[in-house]
Amino acid sequence: MKLIVGLGNPGERYESTRHNLGFLVIDHFLKDVEPVSKSNFRREEKLKSEIYIFDYKPKKGEINKIILAKPLTYINNSGLAVSLLSNYYKIKPQDIWIIHDELDLPLGFIKIKLGGSSAGHHGIDSIIKSLSTDKFWRFRLGIGEQKLKIKNLPAGRQVKKLKIKNTEGFVLGGFGRSDKGKLKQMVKKGAKAVQTALEKDINSAMNQFNTK
Repeated sequence: MKLIVGLGNPGERYESTRHNLGFLVIDHFLKDVEPVSKSNFRREEKLKSEIYIFDYKPKKGEINKIILAKPLTYINNSGLAVSLLSNYYKIKPQDIWIIHDELDLPLGFIKIKLGGSSAGHHGIDSIIKSLSTDKFWRFRLGIGEQKLKIKNLPAGRQVKKLKIKNTEGFVLGGFGRSDKGKLKQMVKKGAKAVQTALEKDINSAMNQFNTK
């Protein structure tokens, strides 16, 4: 059994914000693998989540029961929903996949990894504290600024990241018109990465989708 959680904030106000990228990928993935007539999340107040449960049958291998979840908590308290879900369904941390936005990666970049620090992401920090471990999988989807090449620097030091002054305002803001194409491609790629991890294994997904 796998618990796959997309992080985001509930409510119409936040639907199109950068912080809700996890919700967008979860929705896209479900549409890719299940008939539209069936793919409706149900609200579970006791689990503080909207969930959808189904059996995923890969082309090769055994059927896997999948729980998709979108927390009803705000993103800073995502750990409450994840811990309720993992305890109720008795899911081990290594079988929990978290899909979330990542400010440290440029828009369009993807990194899949197991464990590690939250890198300042309050949702991941909340999950680590609630589960008392960092040993769960993250599908990190870049929302950060692109990199600039700086002239007249020694070889190997030509690149630096642009600084974002108002982090909270940035992650809670919407994607600009010029970013819509990259956003669409990343949501599609993120959903495909999840599907590849289920079809093959998560290492195959890392090899295929992790940005070098």
